[in-house]
Amino acid sequence: GRTPLHEGLTPEKQIVKNNKRSGKLVIVESPAKARTVGRFLGKGYTVKASVGHVRDLLRSQLSVDVDNNFTPKYRVPNEKRQVVKEIKQQARKAKEIYLATDPDREGEAIAWHLVEAAEIDPELTQRVVFHEITEPAIAEAFSHPHQINSDLVNAQQARRILDRLVGYNLS
Repeated sequence: GRTPLHEGLTPEKQIVKNNKRSGKLVIVESPAKARTVGRFLGKGYTVKASVGHVRDLLRSQLSVDVDNNFTPKYRVPNEKRQVVKEIKQQARKAKEIYLATDPDREGEAIAWHLVEAAEIDPELTQRVVFHEITEPAIAEAFSHPHQINSDLVNAQQARRILDRLVGYNLS
């Protein structure tokens, strides 16, 4: 988990000269989508699947600091550590990184969690959204990349925190 003290800092092991980077990394949610998107994009693109969320609130505790503005405490679950490690390795090499997770608030949050968990350089990261997996739709999405929508991320976080505050105490 990042704290306010981490703001503006780049871990030393993440610092790589941009001129040593090459290729384009695309991260989608499902392995099947990764294969199809990879076929459409062709050479020069590496497409990886996150297989859904890569971070979540701790299962063993509330994981929401109610005394500190309801700050969530995230961790990478054991079953996702290898996925995050592989994405992190690929991201360190890539000149451009595209987050192509689903076009809803969950997908937006997954994109944000990927940047955080895999320590992806936000300067190299762009968000692409497509509503169908066809070659024209993917080409259109890649011709209009944008940044992660923080409003959607915050909406998903608020929903997740509320679910936890209500559900954790009940169970």
